[in-house]
Amino acid sequence: MNLENTQLVPRMRIFGTTIFDEMSGLARKHGAVNLGQGFPDASPHSAILDAVENALRTGKNQYAPGPGIPELQQAIATHQARFYGQTYDPDTEIAVTFGATEALASAILGLCEPGDEIVMIDPAYDAYPALAALAGARMHRVALTPPAYPKDGGIVDAPWTLDVDRLAAVITPNTRLLIVNTPHNPTGAVFDDTTLAQIAALAIENDVIVASDEVYEHLVFDGRTHNSIVNLPGMRERTIVISSAGKTFSCTGWKTGWACAPEPLATAVKGIKQFLTYGGGTPLQHGIAFGLTLEDEVFAAEAADLQRRRDYVVGELAALHIPITRSPATYFVTADFASVGFADAEAFCRWAPAAIGVAAVPVSAFVADKEPVKSLVRLAVCKADTTLEAGMERLTAAFTKATT
Repeated sequence: MNLENTQLVPRMRIFGTTIFDEMSGLARKHGAVNLGQGFPDASPHSAILDAVENALRTGKNQYAPGPGIPELQQAIATHQARFYGQTYDPDTEIAVTFGATEALASAILGLCEPGDEIVMIDPAYDAYPALAALAGARMHRVALTPPAYPKDGGIVDAPWTLDVDRLAAVITPNTRLLIVNTPHNPTGAVFDDTTLAQIAALAIENDVIVASDEVYEHLVFDGRTHNSIVNLPGMRERTIVISSAGKTFSCTGWKTGWACAPEPLATAVKGIKQFLTYGGGTPLQHGIAFGLTLEDEVFAAEAADLQRRRDYVVGELAALHIPITRSPATYFVTADFASVGFADAEAFCRWAPAAIGVAAVPVSAFVADKEPVKSLVRLAVCKADTTLEAGMERLTAAFTKATT
């Protein structure tokens, strides 16, 4: 067999290397401050680390059951009841996965045949379209409308909004799955109850399954709360709620996620997951099972600390007259760098690591239609104070002259 001309299968070639690998690679190469990839500098709560160490030292180092260790399944069930009033059977309605991405992959591969249609909301985490392509499904992408970014700078509090009529227009009898992400990456948007109700009505009317990506559920700011679409009438039986511990507990490398769903949908997720990674991360699962039992104050403190970091970055960029969102949730803020001469955010993000020592991610990496977000940059605020200060100092040095 001649392997010289062997290539990735055609449907996957368009995806290439993820933007996160590319920008983090440039950050490493040039010693840049990495405000691109969404991983925190902090470590998990010490009690969670202690629980993992205890698991390591007491023999919990072999395969976990495919659906997850019973302790974590029960902890997830208790978490869903505690925060959302939803009751799930830990044995039949909860699947522990290798991160939220595997939960979503298992849902797509387990529920969608080639030719089925998947609807997603742009900007979309870049795994969504890639996973749809893996399943041979057709994608329909509905763009959020960005707020107006003032050319002379300023803090933007207006939300990114969803045109529900546009969403309704792309749903067809072949639509199998609708992916909803709130709190939303990369915009930080939190869909309000009206928007969620409109999405739910479309799902019910068209008999569509909803995969609700809620990984930033506990990182919501300014007194807001996260509401899951599963709580709306008629949605419990058609919704797969997907989340993970990585963002909440600052342990993205642990890749411990889950899916909660009615038994038929959970069975579909488990049926695929068992042939992807089967069961692993056993001591980490024990740690997360403990973490989910921590007091409400622990969850609130994580959000409050991240809000403080968001406020710092927003204030620093606003001082440079760079228009920037005061994101209501997540690890991220979005800023319009056209005001400092970069109408093309992709060009800025490839230039900045070497030129000014800062790495970021263009919002255009998350969309099908790049033009409306062409100059927008996503910056991660989930970093240590010293990291954020270094990044802001470098941006200030680069752009003070351009804005004075």
